[in-house]
Amino acid sequence: MKVLLLGKNGQVGWELQRALAPLGELIALDFDSTGPWKADFSQPEALAPMIRAIAPDLIVNSAAHTAVDKAESEPELARAINATAPGVIAREAAALGAWLAHYSTDYVFDGSGSTPRSEDAPTGPLSVYGRTKLEGEELIRASGCKHLIFRTSWVYAARGGNFARTMLRLAAERDKLSVIDDQIGAPTGAELLADVTVHALRRAAATPALAGTYHLAAAGETSWHGYAKHVIEWARTRGHAIQVAPEAIAPIPTSGYPTPATRPLNSRLDTRKLQQAFGLVPPPWQQGVERMLEEVLAR
Repeated sequence: MKVLLLGKNGQVGWELQRALAPLGELIALDFDSTGPWKADFSQPEALAPMIRAIAPDLIVNSAAHTAVDKAESEPELARAINATAPGVIAREAAALGAWLAHYSTDYVFDGSGSTPRSEDAPTGPLSVYGRTKLEGEELIRASGCKHLIFRTSWVYAARGGNFARTMLRLAAERDKLSVIDDQIGAPTGAELLADVTVHALRRAAATPALAGTYHLAAAGETSWHGYAKHVIEWARTRGHAIQVAPEAIAPIPTSGYPTPATRPLNSRLDTRKLQQAFGLVPPPWQQGVERMLEEVLAR
């Protein structure tokens, strides 16, 4: 099998390089790749001849414009990367008869309510990022290609910057912290996303009726405030330098930290469809976060 991975240097893409390798010949590209091909999503139509030349059996797209606030000031670029480019990839996948795996987000919803969203719940994105990611989904479905779309939330990885690392740095420097407590979701590791993707692709290849859209996130829920407290206390109990006292980590509402893009308050995703289709049980969010912290703090 020939596998084409797009967005190889992102958090999810980095883990996918490991997870996809056993499937066959892996060609992993990004916008700055050298050699005969590169995957520049700001020029969507340039992706088509590259895909035709490689002629993969499977395409996994982990590239995206994920700078949520920046997208508000550059909507055309966000749309090219998050919508038009996935549409081109899906069109070429359909022509080749190839499978396409693609990642989307809880930002396609409006964040209202307090219950987990199912895959068929009404969408209503609040930001340029959310709208362009939803359009990308729609273009993939309209292409008729064999696809798996995974909506996820609050993605982190040991590689690169993430919320947990930022909280640990601030907790070592400051006496007080203020963290948002009215946005609720599940921190989900890039490693989990990569491993579940490969498992699901294997199953779907044998049972094409499994194609479709799935919610993929770690189990449980927390706020950013709860996430921060868990990370800081975990590090404190293991002897790492923490200056901020537990009672000095203050909860604040989203309104107390205005940003250019509106964030959904409810990022809960119902993963029962994924569990039933692929025989998987997502682990508690704390398990993945603690594993990541073990790796980060050992460096």
